[in-house]
Amino acid sequence: MSTTTTPVPGQASVLPPAGPGSVPAAAPRVLRQRRRRPGLIALSVALIAAGGLSGALLFTASGQRTAVLVVARDVPVGAAITDADLAPASLALDPAVKAVAVAKKPGLVGQRAAVALKAGSLLSPGQVTAESLIKAGEQLVGVALKPSQLPASRLAPGQKVLIVSTPDPAQAGGGKPTDTGASPAPKTQTATVVAVGQPVPATGVVVVDVAVPAADGPALAARVATGAVALILAPREGS
Repeated sequence: MSTTTTPVPGQASVLPPAGPGSVPAAAPRVLRQRRRRPGLIALSVALIAAGGLSGALLFTASGQRTAVLVVARDVPVGAAITDADLAPASLALDPAVKAVAVAKKPGLVGQRAAVALKAGSLLSPGQVTAESLIKAGEQLVGVALKPSQLPASRLAPGQKVLIVSTPDPAQAGGGKPTDTGASPAPKTQTATVVAVGQPVPATGVVVVDVAVPAADGPALAARVATGAVALILAPREGS
């Protein structure tokens, strides 16, 4: 007959002795309560808030866009700028970047490209000039040239060229050599390209307007009328 023992409140219960081979129970662990540090918590909250504010300011600054002008198509140096050459764009720019506002577009139309403008590039104020390619004391002379009298490279306003006289040898003294045995150097005229016309479909003749000193204009026009001239590109400065 088994007997059940009921523990009495207030008294520690007595465990029966462990039997052979049993493992003794581990003593209970005492957990230490962590101390809260209000100063450290406040510092962490402040750093998190500062980081969030910096990110918000950076996002806001990067999202500010400016309406500026970009080049819509290639414009050679010296060519007059048309309305179709410029297009508006909304860009986020660094304050150090010099750009032209869209509102200034009407004042730029009709001015000339100071440098070669490439399509898709941002327009800056120094790339446009109101100065004419014909300076004071110069005359504009139209030079009609066949394809064989022109270089293969495309001419552009602002380029420096040489107009070379190519007279018939019979009209140039039979091409007799000089005392040194060399043929006389052909007569040349320095000029600046102002405009380049479209080739005539039937003949391919192109009229190139060039600016020359006023004193040389009439003589150049007389040589051009004979058709005995050719145009070559002048060497670049410093080359």
